[in-house]
Amino acid sequence: MQLEGIRIVSFNHFLMGPLGIQFLADLGAEVIAIEPLKGAFQRHWGGSDAKKAGGETTLELVANRNKKSVCLDLKKPEAVEIARKLAASADIVAENFRPGVMEKLGLGYEELRKDNPEIIFASASGFGPDGPYVNRPGQDMIAQSLSGLAWITGKEGEIPRLVGTSAIDHHGAMIFAAGILGALVKKARTGKGGRVDVNLFSAALNLQAESLVCYFNGEKPESAQQPSHVGSWYHEAPYGIYATSDKFIGLSLGNLPLMLDAVGAEGEFHAEQNEAFARREEISAFFAEKLREKSFEDWASIFEERGIWFTQVNDYEDLARDPQILHNGDLVKVEAWNGEEITLLANPVRYDGQTAPVHLAPQKLGAQTSEILNDLGISTEEQARLLEKGAIGQG
Repeated sequence: MQLEGIRIVSFNHFLMGPLGIQFLADLGAEVIAIEPLKGAFQRHWGGSDAKKAGGETTLELVANRNKKSVCLDLKKPEAVEIARKLAASADIVAENFRPGVMEKLGLGYEELRKDNPEIIFASASGFGPDGPYVNRPGQDMIAQSLSGLAWITGKEGEIPRLVGTSAIDHHGAMIFAAGILGALVKKARTGKGGRVDVNLFSAALNLQAESLVCYFNGEKPESAQQPSHVGSWYHEAPYGIYATSDKFIGLSLGNLPLMLDAVGAEGEFHAEQNEAFARREEISAFFAEKLREKSFEDWASIFEERGIWFTQVNDYEDLARDPQILHNGDLVKVEAWNGEEITLLANPVRYDGQTAPVHLAPQKLGAQTSEILNDLGISTEEQARLLEKGAIGQG
């Protein structure tokens, strides 16, 4: 495995932090997830009326495979001492508390590097480690709203609309993982660790790079919201999603005269390629009316013959049958700790043609506490004392 021999001690909760660290766990890093005695946030919120599978909430299943679970009450000095010992043994300490929390616990970067000068300290936050928003809560909906993503996702003149998933958490998680990998490369070359900071707000802006760069250069549009059918404020018609007589169809970028000819508009509607942006409301309305005349399969045959880029619009049930998803193995079934079969999403990267395996399903809270404390040289008797005192928890 690519990261075999790398130890990560993870103080992560919610989604962006755990998901980014899971990516590294998939690549073979040993990840020790530190959780409070009652479990981290994701064990108590699963969306869809706290839906559960395999004994855990679905949010826990999203981002916590291939990790060991250790329960520590970090309000107890004995637990903090254990956390410091683990950090001293680690290549990476990762956290996504609000800025300042790790320092208050005595587990901040400056403290941990005293015991481990080469440590990589990776912090994910809502808005960064400092600045006017440093004490604001950071969460996906807040980031979508504040960054303009909800605004540009809404249709022109309508209420701004959230993306239908935690897009910023997911994108931020990949930036978090990439930032840590960059620090690991530096450490391999120089022997020096360092601090890595990633924040949800900047991740939200990064996700909109194409839109933002287009907006802030040259003449600005009257509105950055989507026209009625066109997929974004900066795209030309007929780029977007339309209804056919039976299903929905997505039309991608293409030659406008060719696309008009394909829908039988020769002599009926005239528009040149250089008018695709200026006349986009008129053009998209025309396509919306025309595409309702035939079924998806009829249009698919016509568009394929002419080399026009298009797509079916899948719902989630369609995904389970999609041939490319089946080929890639993106949906993977594994056995949960309670014996139930659960479905997870595979790691999206292949190395040498192979997808990273799930070698440890999301674990029961505290399942590896004893194992990890044994590795630290803490005796069974001492563990019993710590358990009685409430400093640790065991699965």
